[in-house]
Amino acid sequence: MNTELMEALTILEKEKNISRDVMMDAIENSLLSACKNHFGTSDNIKVIMDRETCDYAVYAEKEVVEEVMDPAIEISLEDAEQIDSSLHIGDVAQVPVHSKEFGRIATQNAKNLILQKIREEERKVVFDQYFEKEKDIVTGIVQRYVGKNISINLGRADAMLTENEQVKGEVFKPTERIKLYVVEVKNTPKGPKILVSRTHPELVKRLFEAEVAEVKDGTVEIKSIAREAGSRTKMAVWSNDPNVDPVGACVGMNGARVNAVVNELRGEKIDIINWDENPALLIENALSPAKVISVMADPEEKIASVIVPDYQLSLAIGKEGQNARLAARLTGYKIDIKSETQAIESGDLPENYMEQMGMMGEEGYTGDFEDEYDDAEAYGENYDGSYDDEFYGEEEPADEYGPEDEAEIEFVETDEEK
Repeated sequence: MNTELMEALTILEKEKNISRDVMMDAIENSLLSACKNHFGTSDNIKVIMDRETCDYAVYAEKEVVEEVMDPAIEISLEDAEQIDSSLHIGDVAQVPVHSKEFGRIATQNAKNLILQKIREEERKVVFDQYFEKEKDIVTGIVQRYVGKNISINLGRADAMLTENEQVKGEVFKPTERIKLYVVEVKNTPKGPKILVSRTHPELVKRLFEAEVAEVKDGTVEIKSIAREAGSRTKMAVWSNDPNVDPVGACVGMNGARVNAVVNELRGEKIDIINWDENPALLIENALSPAKVISVMADPEEKIASVIVPDYQLSLAIGKEGQNARLAARLTGYKIDIKSETQAIESGDLPENYMEQMGMMGEEGYTGDFEDEYDDAEAYGENYDGSYDDEFYGEEEPADEYGPEDEAEIEFVETDEEK
């Protein structure tokens, strides 16, 4: 039994996950290569290796002749009888080849062949390992900045987080652990090339799958995601079980589940809404926290016209149009948002609509304004506990409403400040 070789193969199998059979094939090929370098040919060389004991033997098959013309493939009868006395002219003798007799060049070539095979198998194992994680998240350790790119250690391989896949404003320190989305894994001669991202929308989905058991087992489905990395994400969810609230499952007790995702995304705001097969209801949900009066959607043209109260217009559009833009991406519809006044002027609403809804000309809104404002305030609070800048930073000035309304708005804003 070749104990040393067996131990070496066992170590390779455990540490580098390289199959023993593959390495034995590599050893056989290296011996054939060494024989070719030593004798000039390996056509008549046979390598016999016991896969259980790791014992091996090398033989050169030579024809028994009276007069030797080519020593590489022929042997005299006298020499053949020393190996096997039963051999005669014309028989084939198996002449043992001792690897210790190989020259330095032949030995070096055999060694290089084995090492090359080990490197190839190691790269293949690493590629297969990370190819299985493609379209999934991995945890990496920040190593260093290479220009504007970041070198990330993933364990058995390194990945480069390029500038385009980084969230603007995120700064990492060496040895910091971060989660990344594996976009693609390529096999190259220098090893696997792993493309990772922090901006991909699927990163949010995978993080929720890791945090929310209902999403992982398929009870709650994430139907659509629209993301502006580093700022805000809108996510539409649907439950296959009528007894399970999809939004509540994703938010968790006291927001524990969604907060874990928010913390991993460095404070990025997340809006979770209910998915609906009715495009009008879906668009209404997607525009939250804004209240909507009416939605007219054309499923064929993928166009929707939305009317919101005057005081909700800025909230529906969002800061720099973000809320409307994300809602359009989430639903796949081109959304046109108008206020009540604009809709009446353009003829999209009847002229007596404002009177029907409790509006009284220049004296302002006399309906249940405070309740609607409070509802909007409730929508304005994000699931992560923060508040919408759009709602509190861009609210219509109070003096555009009646005296009573102005007092009510001041009261609500003072309460929020407290």
